[in-house]
Amino acid sequence: MDDTSHAFLRKLLATPSPSGFEQAIQAVVREHAAEFTDALSTDVHGNVFAVRHPQGKQADAPRIMLAGHCDQIGLMVLHIDADGFVFVQPIGGWDVQVLIGQYLAVHTTSGPHIGVISRKAIHLQNPDDRKKVPEFHDIWIDLGFKNKEDAEKVVRCGDAVTFVLDYHPLRNGLAASPAMDDKVGLWVVMEALRLLKGRELRASVFSVSTVAEEIGLRGATTATYSVNPQVGIAVDVCHATDTPGNDKKLVGDVKCGAGPVLYRGPNINPRVFDLLEATATTHNIPVQVRGAPRATGTDANAMQISRQGVAVGLIGIPNRYMHSPVEIVHLDDLTNAAKLLAEFCAAVGPEHDWTP
Repeated sequence: MDDTSHAFLRKLLATPSPSGFEQAIQAVVREHAAEFTDALSTDVHGNVFAVRHPQGKQADAPRIMLAGHCDQIGLMVLHIDADGFVFVQPIGGWDVQVLIGQYLAVHTTSGPHIGVISRKAIHLQNPDDRKKVPEFHDIWIDLGFKNKEDAEKVVRCGDAVTFVLDYHPLRNGLAASPAMDDKVGLWVVMEALRLLKGRELRASVFSVSTVAEEIGLRGATTATYSVNPQVGIAVDVCHATDTPGNDKKLVGDVKCGAGPVLYRGPNINPRVFDLLEATATTHNIPVQVRGAPRATGTDANAMQISRQGVAVGLIGIPNRYMHSPVEIVHLDDLTNAAKLLAEFCAAVGPEHDWTP
């Protein structure tokens, strides 16, 4: 990964983007993508479209949509009590246990304010408390306010909350950060478009930074309707199973650093899968294959059933500890996924028939 692309990834990971609060990260995307696009736009939902068109007018050029969602799971301020403690509810799917003892940022009109999320100390818990998995109403954010009046000078209901966002390079090409899901997928679709700069194309390529995936694939639903593509490929994280305790018979054998994952199953068009796999073989790009026996919980699901139907593929970036503050990916999987997408898009032309 070159320095500019790595800096873009780190900037994405440092920018808060809970579902419904994606404006800041979309500004980062637009600034970066302006260097290599033919057209750049944002719709009323906040989806950002970065587009490359074939040279000259080609009325029969197919449209390819690449989707990576920019939103991350988050929290929302729902209540401030008389003592100034802030209570929250989830945006997206959470394991509440990963929140205990974490530093959080409450994103207000005056900027982020740091607090800690906590619960009653173990010394003060009775035996039943210690066995209980806490609910959101059992925990709170302590920002150091004196009382409710003091808190309301800074925080108001509806403010978004995230983990404190940071980035930690690890050994052997791995990196850890909150919200690898799915800022790495967003990075891949924009990097693929950058790699196509100056190359001859026979298809229009729409790299879309979609919004609100974590609350029901909402951005991809409207974005796909707008683009009306013949081919759509979503890039999202998938569960790496190369850590202790995973049952590979149920979730597959997926390793960080072994290449992006190509999915097969009823959510996937077999001709799209075949071309992705053949492209990987031709260009010596390592990939892993995983089955998905039902509709996936990704943008590929919304894309497939848009309008008259879209020929869909799904690429997964192996991710350890998904929906936690310590998500881990391998940087080589990102760069290989971007190369694969770029070569796939360069190969597609009007002659391709996606009918199974």
